[in-house]
Amino acid sequence: MSSLFGALRISASGLSAERLRMDTISSNIANANTTRGENGKPYVRKVAVFQENLDSARGFNGVKAVGIEEDKSPLKKVYDPSNPDADNTGYVTMPNVNILNEMADMISASRSYEANVDTLNSEKSMFSKALEIGR
Repeated sequence: MSSLFGALRISASGLSAERLRMDTISSNIANANTTRGENGKPYVRKVAVFQENLDSARGFNGVKAVGIEEDKSPLKKVYDPSNPDADNTGYVTMPNVNILNEMADMISASRSYEANVDTLNSEKSMFSKALEIGR
């Protein structure tokens, strides 16, 4: 019986993963111009990290979030001597967030989320039809 719900479990894990990915991307977009955070440093882009969720008894169970890591790409330097966060040469260290890349990632995550919803709805429909046959 648990194998019947395996596809539902996989789709649900995909929904959860893509939601976390969209939340992370939203945070990156919101902080794209944050030059000083609580730690006094510029915001650093975050990336959600996932891995396959394998169970020796049930096999593949979808994906699971491993964590959220900081992007290692270099921060940008922008010349703006009027900015209060500028160094003594007039350069401001900006976050390593590229809005165009974030929007492309958001579209990808949104479409993946929609695909998981469609899959979940198809699975529910198949279960419903199977129950009707049993009547």
